[in-house]
Amino acid sequence: MQTDNNMTDYILVDLHNMFHRAKHVSRGPDVETKIGMCLHILFSSINYVSKKFGGHVIIASEGRSWRKTVYPIYKANRKELQAQASTKELREVQMLFDALDDTLEFFKSKSNCTVLHHPEMEADDLIAAWAQKFPDKKHVIVSSDSDYLQLINPNVEIYNGITNNLIKLEGYFDDKGNKLKDTPDPEWLLFEKCMRGDSSDNVKSAYPGVRTKSTKKQIGLLEAFDDRNSKGFAWNNLMLQRWVDHDNNERKVIDAYLENKQLIDLTNQPKNIREALEGCINEVEPKKVPMVGIHFMKFCGKYSLTRCGEQVNEHVRYLNRGHE
Repeated sequence: MQTDNNMTDYILVDLHNMFHRAKHVSRGPDVETKIGMCLHILFSSINYVSKKFGGHVIIASEGRSWRKTVYPIYKANRKELQAQASTKELREVQMLFDALDDTLEFFKSKSNCTVLHHPEMEADDLIAAWAQKFPDKKHVIVSSDSDYLQLINPNVEIYNGITNNLIKLEGYFDDKGNKLKDTPDPEWLLFEKCMRGDSSDNVKSAYPGVRTKSTKKQIGLLEAFDDRNSKGFAWNNLMLQRWVDHDNNERKVIDAYLENKQLIDLTNQPKNIREALEGCINEVEPKKVPMVGIHFMKFCGKYSLTRCGEQVNEHVRYLNRGHE
């Protein structure tokens, strides 16, 4: 592992994302083994970033999203999948959630890491708000969620603990510092997602069937994006188009785009949500939890995290590092 001399101020961990994405790559004969592997990936990822960059660890937790209030079908597709699950699958899901809650409680009461939680916020809202609150500080986001790509800038990077890639403005890098590919323009990625929607969250397209490049008959997304600042012909030609949705309602592209932008753009939440995020961050206070190493060893024993237990001194470095 190469060490980056450009030290990080904050390591921002999307707890639910890392735990549940790790579930999909974990293999084992029973759910207890899967839980252990999920936790191993989670703690190993945080330890890796901490050793490489330093920084105070901030754990972001999920609440019930405000988006479900303004957009009732938000993530409704996930409930449909849950309804199809067997009794055994539902039991495993509950055990996973119980372990996740236990892990959150460990970070909250048995470590000096900061825990961000708000009952109406998703983890990406909290992480984005923290990075925006301290724009001059260096941040590394620990997550495999592509929604965070819109936040990348010279002071914000992403570590994907599932693929072990570091994503910077300059590109995607492996753990040896080798560049794997270029990073797309974060502003373009956000614009495209607001136009095309997000099927994983059940956010519908603002203009179904729109092409990336223009044709003789239709302006494409690339041309409209290039015209976004001057708001000239290409932008207006695309945004003023109309289409009919599945309920036979006529929609204007610009209206649907702005609705999606409020849901997807992590700098564009409603004013009351922005104020709530600001208040949540302002309430953070330094912690001085004693005997962190002992607490972590007990946690490792409870979930059979043998390798983490053998590296307890490495983990204690970040678990004990308070917020100044």
